[in-house]
Amino acid sequence: MSSENSSADDVQRVWDVVVVGAGPAGASAAYAAAVAGRRVLLLEKAELPRYKTCGGGIIGPSRDALPPGFELPFRDRVHAVTFSLDGRFSRTRRSKQMLFGLINRPEFDHQLVEHAQKAGAELRTGVTVSRVEQHGSAVPDRRTVAVVLQGGETLLARAVVGADGSASRIGAHVGVKLDQVDLGLEAEIPVPETVAEDWKGRVLIDWGPMPGSYGWVFPKGDTLTVGVISARGEGAATKRYLEDFIGRLGLAGFEPSVSSGHLTRCRADDSPLSRGRVLVCGDAAGLLEPWTREGISFALRSGRLAGEWAVRIAEAHDAVDTRRQALNYAFAIKAGLGVEMSVGKRLLTAFQRRPGLFHAALTGFRPAWKAFVDITRGSTSLGEIVRSHPLAQRALTALDR
Repeated sequence: MSSENSSADDVQRVWDVVVVGAGPAGASAAYAAAVAGRRVLLLEKAELPRYKTCGGGIIGPSRDALPPGFELPFRDRVHAVTFSLDGRFSRTRRSKQMLFGLINRPEFDHQLVEHAQKAGAELRTGVTVSRVEQHGSAVPDRRTVAVVLQGGETLLARAVVGADGSASRIGAHVGVKLDQVDLGLEAEIPVPETVAEDWKGRVLIDWGPMPGSYGWVFPKGDTLTVGVISARGEGAATKRYLEDFIGRLGLAGFEPSVSSGHLTRCRADDSPLSRGRVLVCGDAAGLLEPWTREGISFALRSGRLAGEWAVRIAEAHDAVDTRRQALNYAFAIKAGLGVEMSVGKRLLTAFQRRPGLFHAALTGFRPAWKAFVDITRGSTSLGEIVRSHPLAQRALTALDR
């Protein structure tokens, strides 16, 4: 569309799909809808690239959900994991093949957005969505959603995807319910070459002192990403854990370039994934792995599904058809990610009670380490292991008790 007539059209222009939020979930949704040949607008309140609190581990399922031709901007490739139990009983396990890769989120997210743009999506940054309306004076007909921006401008769409993160405005509109909230704290610590060399290709996972907590060190060239996560409401203890962790690692003398915190939110089982012509995905839907709180693979996979189903909702002519497509989207999410989440919830409950058991299994029990390797490399999933291995089923049932 040429710029001369755009101002006249913009009043009436109806986008097929408007995606709110340009993180991995939003960029994936925009890409999927644009590849299908639809007119897609991607909205982001920050300017890109922008920093995000995130370990930045790219496991197999994340890699497999990326657009074709996507070159991962790896800062390091992980072949070894050191496990410790609140700083003790440290043991390193190695793998000949790469377990997973480490990226910087600003770079990775920006690259995903560029792929969506190449596929035909239009990007607008520096815009905040204040609300969406599906009825009322702003909405010309039943097939349209009004996306109202801060400052009053209204955009019209046939379908909206909410990918606006864990404090989502669109999630509130849909009525997303959350039943697990955790606080992640993280420091990006630039280190001298000798220290960086010691961490190259190896991550540390420390099972922490509070129930369900753990810490990590992810090396990214000349910077170490050091973080901890624990249930919300333990703010002071979580902060102390991070300080002790950094001290134990001998990193207290280095000044972090970034220190940040972030709440991760996990959906309740009966939480809705849509309302009318509006779908939610990624953090906005509360989709993440409950035990590890890994969110990137959930964002990429749910984003792609949301983009594909938003296209069908955009084509729906009435409320009945819209509802059918929205239910199909919910079914697709629950059949894949939902199964993984329910296993993850059971694992978290067991881990909260017996972290030492998990540590012993991963460091001393070959099948447990093999499962860890297979899951991170993407050759299987938690749900798949429990479904297809009677031993895993029995172990999980025993842990439940």
